[in-house]
Amino acid sequence: MTAHTIPQPRRLLAAAFVSVFACATALAQPRPQPEGDRSPSARSAENSRSAENSRSEGLSAELMYRLLVGDIAFQRGESALAARAYLEAARDVRDVNLARRATELALAGRQRSLTLDAARLWAELDPAADRPKKLIAGLANGSRGGTEPPGFGAELKIELERALAEAAAAGPRLGEALLQLNRLLANETDKKATLRLVQALAQPYPNVAEAQFAIALAALNVNPGDSATASIGIEAIDRALVQKPRWEQGVLLKAEILGKQSLDRSADYLLGFLKDEPESKVANSALAQVRIQQRRYQDASAILQMLWEKDKSNHEYQFGMAMLAIQMKDWGKAEALFEELKRADYGDEGVVDFYLAQMAEETGRYELALERFRAISDGERGWLAGLRAAAMLGKLSRIAEARRYLADLPAVSIEQRVQVQQADAQILRDSGDNAAAYSVLTGALANFPDEPDLLYDLAMIAEKLDKIDIAEAKLARLIELKPENAQALNALGYTLVDRTPRVAEGLALIERALVIAPDDPFILDSVGWAHFRLGRLDEAEEHLRRALNQRPDPEIAAHLGEVLWAKGDRVRAQDVWQTQLRSAPTNAVLLETVRRLTR
Repeated sequence: MTAHTIPQPRRLLAAAFVSVFACATALAQPRPQPEGDRSPSARSAENSRSAENSRSEGLSAELMYRLLVGDIAFQRGESALAARAYLEAARDVRDVNLARRATELALAGRQRSLTLDAARLWAELDPAADRPKKLIAGLANGSRGGTEPPGFGAELKIELERALAEAAAAGPRLGEALLQLNRLLANETDKKATLRLVQALAQPYPNVAEAQFAIALAALNVNPGDSATASIGIEAIDRALVQKPRWEQGVLLKAEILGKQSLDRSADYLLGFLKDEPESKVANSALAQVRIQQRRYQDASAILQMLWEKDKSNHEYQFGMAMLAIQMKDWGKAEALFEELKRADYGDEGVVDFYLAQMAEETGRYELALERFRAISDGERGWLAGLRAAAMLGKLSRIAEARRYLADLPAVSIEQRVQVQQADAQILRDSGDNAAAYSVLTGALANFPDEPDLLYDLAMIAEKLDKIDIAEAKLARLIELKPENAQALNALGYTLVDRTPRVAEGLALIERALVIAPDDPFILDSVGWAHFRLGRLDEAEEHLRRALNQRPDPEIAAHLGEVLWAKGDRVRAQDVWQTQLRSAPTNAVLLETVRRLTR
């Protein structure tokens, strides 16, 4: 492939753009030229099309069927079938735009003979057009030599420029076309090159808000953390908002760009907009999302509550409130909201029921949870509910029944069979039988070698059984298979830190995991614990506080309390422990830490 050749997916993309925003526009809104600007051949072609269009009214149903077939085929990636459908339609109604669309689709699909037929019809219907003539010549010259004809090397930029120009000539279609640019270029891997391309394509339309929006969105896609690119995006979206000051789509994009730099800046911008437009559902919803990212769940819930009070028919707000209640572990509120959603018949079948079953599980009502999980039987949710029903039997100490229940589940795929083995091992592990769980996972791994989830679970059980060499080997194998698996890197690093003298080696692995998942509270906990083991108490406290702020977890609290205890701050250590003991009074790690240090 030369530097000037558009790869196959990009040619298809260009053809799609031409099809959607140029050809369809021309069909819907023909643009008659002034008499003096039309050649005799062009007038003849137009008269022919007018005559055909007049008599085509009786064929409109058939024409619409063919166009529908073409669109469906194109969406499925079947460019040859799509091109053929458009070519047949073009022949019937003698329409140059359909012929051009058929040509581009056939060209995108590397259908030489079909491209040639469509191009010949295009040239016949529009004798003044140069492109079909070039395609015909190129295809004829290339058909014997076995090389790709010239038409297949058309520049993506030229294709898109032409499509935008035709959309601009149609008037209102230009904005829509510009808004679709980034979606059409989504598969391009070089995001900086995509930004440059979008900037070039938008240049002829400096006063079109959608053109500046396209630049801003392309800039956002490059690297949200890059300040120079962010500046390009902010400047572009600001220009767009000068053209359309209260444009909610532009407001949302600016808030997102700002949010990549600072969530506080994004929130402040949205609050400023809402001072003038307090009823904007879009801006309020965006602010709720920012508050969630800031972990200000109460604030986010209040916004959703306000929106729901104004529009009781919109259960999306109510669902969001329920999910936030789960996040805040307000199980009573969450369950009440989900009960209301169930009465309103909200969502796909089984969604609300699954959450209600989880509420029962979270609050220790295992019999009710079992009943609710068993009532869910359809599809993927039914499968997951079956696994959870078995887990509930385990929590009710009905171990043998739980294992039989799992064995009777209709596991068909490899993924489902693996999940059954994992669930079986977890039931045994929860019952305190780590040796039996280890045996189950060892057998499962023999049947499904190198299955990542089984490698991870077996390593965790091996560590509990003091089989540190096996735990290390399984996690090392998992990392070999999936080098970017942050959980595996963290698990191996933590094992080395906590169970071996190789603390520095473990910290290096954990830091690799932190690069991949910088805000993961459990990885932050591991970093803090490693610093503690190395005697760096201040660094340990810093990371552990971050971890606990992000996720109030009893084991993280155990570690932070131990660091504070070692620093001599025993009052704060006790406060951290007691706070978590109120919500997790039976956590083994937290209880062991408190008893060991305070006895």
